[in-house]
Amino acid sequence: MLNEQMYQLMQEKMKQLNRYLIRLGANRNDAEDIVQETIYKGILYIDSIDPEKFSAWLYKVALNRYYDLCRKKKRIEVPIESVIIEDSGIPEDLLMQKEIREEIEHVLEQLTPIHKQLLILKYELDLSYKEIASLLDIKEGLVKTYLFRARKQFQKIYRRDKEYE
Repeated sequence: MLNEQMYQLMQEKMKQLNRYLIRLGANRNDAEDIVQETIYKGILYIDSIDPEKFSAWLYKVALNRYYDLCRKKKRIEVPIESVIIEDSGIPEDLLMQKEIREEIEHVLEQLTPIHKQLLILKYELDLSYKEIASLLDIKEGLVKTYLFRARKQFQKIYRRDKEYE
């Protein structure tokens, strides 16, 4: 029973890590490879990792591996991620949602890496301030401050882009 629960938790954590890496700009194959390496390292070092910080440890290992990969490739590829959209049956609605998604991706590409990362953690992965603070090993108040700045930067870029349309 315990093994089954652990397996389910690891599967969910793998999905979250994969989604996180893809949102940061990794392609699907690279994200899967990084997640597998991360989980393998987690299993190897499980005895030396504080159980309360295991999730944060996994995110840090995955993020560091992703940055290593980016340095190796000397560029970051940011694919436009397809979001699950309820089929409204109206082509105009689907087209409008696709355009909005592309605008958001365009703005995210222009943000500083920390702001992009924070916005993804908060609004894409729906993590709490406390969880983000734990993952990034910073104080919760700093997460709130950085997220405030990230939202302001996002709004500024979005509005500027809208003016030039």
